[in-house]
Amino acid sequence: MLRHGLRKLCPLDIEQFLPPQIRGGLKLTFLAMGNSFCNTLEIPPPKGPNSAGCTDFMMDNTEQGSFFRLYYPCQRIDKAEMPDWIPCREYFNGLADFLKINRTFSERIFNCLFGSFKIPAYSDAPFKSNEKCPVIIFSHGLGAFRTLYSAICTELASQGFIVAAVEHRDQSASATYLLRQKSKLETANKDSSKTSLTDTLVREWMYYRSLQRGEQEFPLRNQQVQQRAAECVRALHKLTDINSGVPVQNVLHTQFDWKTLENSMDLGRVAMMGHSFGGGTAIEALAKETKFKCAVVLDAWMFPLKDETFPQVNQPIFFVNSEKFQWAENIKRIKKLDSSDVERKMMTIRGTVHQSFPDFTFLTGDFIGKLMKLKGDLDPEIGLDLSNKASLAFLQRHLGLRKDFNQWDRLIEGDDENLIPGTNVTLLQSAI
Repeated sequence: MLRHGLRKLCPLDIEQFLPPQIRGGLKLTFLAMGNSFCNTLEIPPPKGPNSAGCTDFMMDNTEQGSFFRLYYPCQRIDKAEMPDWIPCREYFNGLADFLKINRTFSERIFNCLFGSFKIPAYSDAPFKSNEKCPVIIFSHGLGAFRTLYSAICTELASQGFIVAAVEHRDQSASATYLLRQKSKLETANKDSSKTSLTDTLVREWMYYRSLQRGEQEFPLRNQQVQQRAAECVRALHKLTDINSGVPVQNVLHTQFDWKTLENSMDLGRVAMMGHSFGGGTAIEALAKETKFKCAVVLDAWMFPLKDETFPQVNQPIFFVNSEKFQWAENIKRIKKLDSSDVERKMMTIRGTVHQSFPDFTFLTGDFIGKLMKLKGDLDPEIGLDLSNKASLAFLQRHLGLRKDFNQWDRLIEGDDENLIPGTNVTLLQSAI
């Protein structure tokens, strides 16, 4: 069961029918061929009344720092650019390692496939909002990183939320990095009078940690989910400082003016959100921090959580599932969070797969997307639109927002031809 469940978490879901030395290469070649005929692929732009901006924040140059991409309502300016979806080549290397394929080959294919895609948000654009913004901390899935859920995060920003998409440093991301001070030897050839802070720092990359032979999985995953939840709480604390006007040093030195966020956030209205391993992280974060008023959990992977965590979670949770991912044992663990005291809701989106939530689902053609299990039978824009609208309705209900998101309350109940109330999984069956 565990191997089956974990296998579904892979972004490109490599099948096991081919020899490993050619499996990934052939798959990526087919993917590239499929995308070569699809020139109109893009991450869909957000639909809310605001333009969406984004910037990156790194608190310091250690593992104990905080690293996230911030999405926010912004003022649109003509010179603002949209950032690359994949920030740099090392993230391609991380995806290759996670998929167990050759880096050199995959970097070329990944760059051909995804190198030209942009996130539908304006990089470092000025913050603009007519009211204080509720806050969401977003946690990515296994093998992902901070930019891969931009369709969800930009939509939330366009609807008036400030969203911090954390890039986790527990070695569950396919790639991430720290900044360390260069050695004296590395800076010896630099003119010290012209050396800035950026010149004295170098990226130190951290890649996905595979399970070692003979290693038990639960201790590793539970340790990771604990660290992930702590990183989410830390991101909230950093936003709290920024909101209070506490001076912050962003070691990435973006052009964004962080002072404009002072007194901009409604920190009485804060929620968690996450996909897969990030869904489990969201639940763990609710147990650790009561300032999170509720959570929206997308296709949760429940394995990393201890049973003792469940009674510590007292906030409302909305589980949004794909039709093809969930299995009986995982649903049984979700059901342990059922409560008569707080609202715990679940719905399932017909014709969707586990990868219907990350951006990959929009960036491959229909045939190849289904072959690679990045797309389900339902149009991905319809599926994500249902998920976003139902999530907004749930957030309004439990954050006390004065919006019109309650027009989508029926979706929380699964009232749509493309939705299933609760789950499509029969709990009497044995775990797959």
